[in-house]
Amino acid sequence: MNVIRVTSAAVLGVDASLIQVEVDLAYGIQAFHTVGLPDGAVREARVRVQSAIKNSDLEWPVRRVTVNLAPADLRKEGTGFDLPIALALLASSGQCAASGEGWSIEQFMVVGELSLDGQVRPVRGVLPMAIAAHEAGLQGLILPHGNAREASVVEGLAVLPVTHLREVVEFFRGERDLPEAPPSDVWSDLDEPTYPFDFAEVRGQEQARRAIEVAMAGGHSALMIGAPGSGKTMIARRAPTIAPRMTFREALETTKIYSVMGLLADDVGLITQRPFRAPHHTISSVGLVGGGNGVPRPGEVSLAHNGVLFLDELPEFQRRTLEVLRQPLEDQEVTVSRSLVSLTYPASVVLIGAMNPCPCGYQNSGSETRQCRCTPWQIERYQARLSGPLLDRIDIHIEVPAVRYSDLRDAGAGESSATIRKRVQAARTIQRERFEGLDLHCNAQMRPRELELFCAIDDAGHKLLERVVDRLGMSARTFSRILKVARTIADLDGEEDIQTPHLAEAIQYRLLDRQQSPY
Repeated sequence: MNVIRVTSAAVLGVDASLIQVEVDLAYGIQAFHTVGLPDGAVREARVRVQSAIKNSDLEWPVRRVTVNLAPADLRKEGTGFDLPIALALLASSGQCAASGEGWSIEQFMVVGELSLDGQVRPVRGVLPMAIAAHEAGLQGLILPHGNAREASVVEGLAVLPVTHLREVVEFFRGERDLPEAPPSDVWSDLDEPTYPFDFAEVRGQEQARRAIEVAMAGGHSALMIGAPGSGKTMIARRAPTIAPRMTFREALETTKIYSVMGLLADDVGLITQRPFRAPHHTISSVGLVGGGNGVPRPGEVSLAHNGVLFLDELPEFQRRTLEVLRQPLEDQEVTVSRSLVSLTYPASVVLIGAMNPCPCGYQNSGSETRQCRCTPWQIERYQARLSGPLLDRIDIHIEVPAVRYSDLRDAGAGESSATIRKRVQAARTIQRERFEGLDLHCNAQMRPRELELFCAIDDAGHKLLERVVDRLGMSARTFSRILKVARTIADLDGEEDIQTPHLAEAIQYRLLDRQQSPY
């Protein structure tokens, strides 16, 4: 009998590769062999597939079964191969057709996990699989009903959701039709993102609010330094509310990551709000940037892709964990290398950190009842938990003082997130037009060549920067950060050229550099 092939897919990183599920039935002692670098979940498919076939009133072939997952040098993991293996077995034993007029079973991508009674359960990574099926020109994608909404985001692909193994068999027998899932219209119907928080709820803290506005307008990382209760976390949680609306490309990139991690709800087709991730300070480096046993998984920095990664109590994180952030902050991606595979995950995030000025948190707090009792040595040791190279990669350092009572009792609402977002969106539009034709999307991503092209300053600006750089002993990286932030401030003001006030404001956002100055 000829070998039957069913097309499926394996996810590696955030992309999918086509996999041919080949089944051969031979005479001999009954056995079941799976080859092609399967992991434990794939090897266990034999038990699930056998029970699902029997409990679906179908016949299990009493033969020597060999299942090959090609290409054989690519590691396969997960439970998504259950349904294609079962379908290939049934086609090999003649219980459903492998081809017909104008179609072949190989021209359908099939993915899905099987329960013991034949029900088809959702699997991870369906969105990149759907993209791979569309790019390969396949006729359709047969998948669990719970994954239909995310797959229907891909235009031009027939998405055929199923709930039971018998539905697939009857479809290839010609006994029933599988209705296509309607195309997802979540993107076209969305006008403005909605959030449970608003910047109007923040009292006082005008300087910190302005700094976060600059950060979101240019994609800059920021560090807030202030006493406990000054509003650092409150401000950070509202940062996504003033970010510009996600583009379709950004939404697709972010949704692929969540699809691979299995974090998409059944009713979510596309993530249209910028993610906000706030891991606890006990997180490991693997949890933060990705990795793990087997095929590396994305970490928190990738789950925050195109959004905000908030690290509260920054010095409490392990130093080794923080140091692994250097690459994503610089390159907007994370490369995780293991002995068998090396994967690159996107990690374009706005990093917002928060920390106390000293171990007790009340240095320069202005409180008469809570005086700082930390020694200079303790303060220096506490602040030294953040390395110089890491601080260099954080564009904005801003102080968040304690809120005054007069600000707390002020009943008038502050500026709303919608109002601020309009300014941020206008600044991002300027940047998008500026970087048209380049692989850049915001000012924070500019390289030395773009700095020379778009960040020219006049003689007064050069004199100001010369005094500051020489006095504070800033590094070349810090100098470029100041120029990038100044460029964003100018964009917010609608100015084509960077002016001296823009540079002066950008310099004020280097708090830690100014504190370390001997002058």
